[in-house]
Amino acid sequence: MFKRVLSLPPPGRETFFLWGPRQTGKSTLLRQHYPDGRWIDLLKSDEFRRYVTRPELLREEIEAEGPEPGRQIVIDEIQKVPALLDEVHWLMENRGLNFALCGSSARKVRRGAANLLGGRAIRYELRGLTAAELGRGFDLDDVLNAGYLPRIGQSAKPRRLLDAYVADYLKEEVAAEGLVRNLPAFSGFLDAAALSDAEPVNFSNVGRDCGVSSQTAKAYFGILEDTLLGRWLPAWRKRRKRRLAAGPKFYFSDVGVVNRMARRGTIVRGSQLYGKAFENWVHHELAAHVTYTGFDGELTHWRMPSGVEVDFIMGDMRLAVEAKATGNVGRHHLRGLRSLATEHSVERRAIVCLEPRARRTRDGIEVLPAGDFVRRLWNGELVARR
Repeated sequence: MFKRVLSLPPPGRETFFLWGPRQTGKSTLLRQHYPDGRWIDLLKSDEFRRYVTRPELLREEIEAEGPEPGRQIVIDEIQKVPALLDEVHWLMENRGLNFALCGSSARKVRRGAANLLGGRAIRYELRGLTAAELGRGFDLDDVLNAGYLPRIGQSAKPRRLLDAYVADYLKEEVAAEGLVRNLPAFSGFLDAAALSDAEPVNFSNVGRDCGVSSQTAKAYFGILEDTLLGRWLPAWRKRRKRRLAAGPKFYFSDVGVVNRMARRGTIVRGSQLYGKAFENWVHHELAAHVTYTGFDGELTHWRMPSGVEVDFIMGDMRLAVEAKATGNVGRHHLRGLRSLATEHSVERRAIVCLEPRARRTRDGIEVLPAGDFVRRLWNGELVARR
């Protein structure tokens, strides 16, 4: 059992959505926080059938039991019956009840109830395990091979579970929800898209690799984003109306899933694949920190027309981070961070690496071993709250 960083509200205080990829531990977290809550699990076939045919049963049953304003009502897998949101809305407005609405995809919910309760529900997101949550059990090599999902990452045979995860995703999230017409093409797309992890995406190339048009490939990436299997990292820009110098990069939510879809096998230190997985992990830690701590700013990347780039920018140049899976950081590894400093005023610059000890260069760049990076990040030493 892991102590998750994400903090949920006390019972009966507010209504909220809890989103997150499959198997990140959303249901477990909700049961820990609301052991006395009223639970509706739409994964159960009988409950799903009852509510999908007669969503008004939710209101009628709660009215018959007698409303308990101090009790949290949990609806798990809410995206399976979006029509329940109308009943939830009525019970919130007329009975003062609070709900925890849990799901792994907002796509069908938006189609079935476009306003998502009209902004009356707060949004939380649970990601895979972070180094802070793993604590003393954190092992970088294990994480980069098995990924961040609790059950899979702690398994002695993660590959079989990862294969099952991808198969279940295709069956439960994509096919069952009718998100695509051509499931074999989408399955091939997943393999092609995995090769684009941590990279700017060329939709034409990806479409050609899996036999679909560039527009279809773009739509498929939208499905990955909506089902929380991946997300875009936008390019940094000083003004929102200014034209971007670079496009967004795409990161899968779990590096273990990427490894299996890209057929990477076991990745070892010193290999190019290890470096790709390492960058995904640094993104995972930074993105989770932004989500969980309420950081007032966006996570982006920076790239010059010449191709010089910095992997991650937090906020308005508050922290610039490069991810380099090397045990010997040299001048060429620092080129992006140094170029960035000539163009913008950067509060703090750091390179996350595999060196044994932390150090600081003459021009103020912090060279941080992976362990030091996550410790300082989650202790609030790298980016202070404002």
